[in-house]
Amino acid sequence: MSEKASIEDFKAGTMTMAPLIVAVMPIGLVFGAVAAGKGLSAAEVAAMSALVFAGGAQFVALEIWSEPASWAALGLSAFLVNIRHVLMGASLGTKMGAFSGPSRHAAMLLLADEIWAMAEARAARRPLTPGWYAGAAVPFYAVGVLASLGGALLGAFLGDPRMTGLDFAFPAVFIVLVMGFWKGRETGAVLAASAAAAVITHALLPGVLYIAAGAAAGVAAALVVGRAETVPA
Repeated sequence: MSEKASIEDFKAGTMTMAPLIVAVMPIGLVFGAVAAGKGLSAAEVAAMSALVFAGGAQFVALEIWSEPASWAALGLSAFLVNIRHVLMGASLGTKMGAFSGPSRHAAMLLLADEIWAMAEARAARRPLTPGWYAGAAVPFYAVGVLASLGGALLGAFLGDPRMTGLDFAFPAVFIVLVMGFWKGRETGAVLAASAAAAVITHALLPGVLYIAAGAAAGVAAALVVGRAETVPA
């Protein structure tokens, strides 16, 4: 691919991701403010966002944060929250024929729910290219890290996120992503199974096992629904 084509792909990726880049700003601000309230410095907040780059895992880590921090508990929680990346990576990896080995690995380091969803949507219409993926992922990553740093620095001025509605930014983004993949009753059944398993597990078991339970139930429901649709009437 020519340099001009790569630049155009990069721009296209950025434009596609622009609404979600805006949406990640309040999420980063809220995370930074909450993390600062837990005693993390601005540098530590920025480092956590840059190295972990997983909003759900970062918020869960803050929920169980204590002094001194239990690294085993934090690591296990992050693993359970992010285990969905195995499925996302496996799905997206089959669409990365234009990527070299190193670029494929680098792309997976920047994988997030929002990036995965937009990349899947792109791959359904046109070939997924490294330039397009970089244009979608790099600005999203940079804004997320900078927003969390801003939240840490401005935490005292932001106040309680629940009072300003900023705490709803995270759920709102995921609602938009889910609706983008809506395929009728099949999607509804998967969401219902996942939600039911997560709610029941959250009520019965401590920690973040409800996330893994919801994911497992969703996968199982998708398999059942898929088989039912392939069986002739």
